[in-house]
Amino acid sequence: MDEQTKLELEAAVFRRLVEHLRNRTDVQNIDMMNLAGFCRNCLSNWYQDAAADKGLDLEKAEAREIVYGMPYDEWKSKYQTEASADQATAFEKNRPQH
Repeated sequence: MDEQTKLELEAAVFRRLVEHLRNRTDVQNIDMMNLAGFCRNCLSNWYQDAAADKGLDLEKAEAREIVYGMPYDEWKSKYQTEASADQATAFEKNRPQH
């Protein structure tokens, strides 16, 4: 596989992942962190890091809007729920891995 095709496939996979996460608003970031060690915020941070590596200035809020499909505060008010005691405990237990 040539590098351009690989790049295009990786971009398509990223877009599909982001779309999937936008549609799965029932999946909380804390659950993703506890199970997989990353969440939507991590993806937006990685996006911001990639922009910086290219010499582009991308604000955190802009990167989050790319991943969430809306301003982060709007997403939180619509979809984020309060973490349960079990979720919070699991998060603190696994925090060094994040």
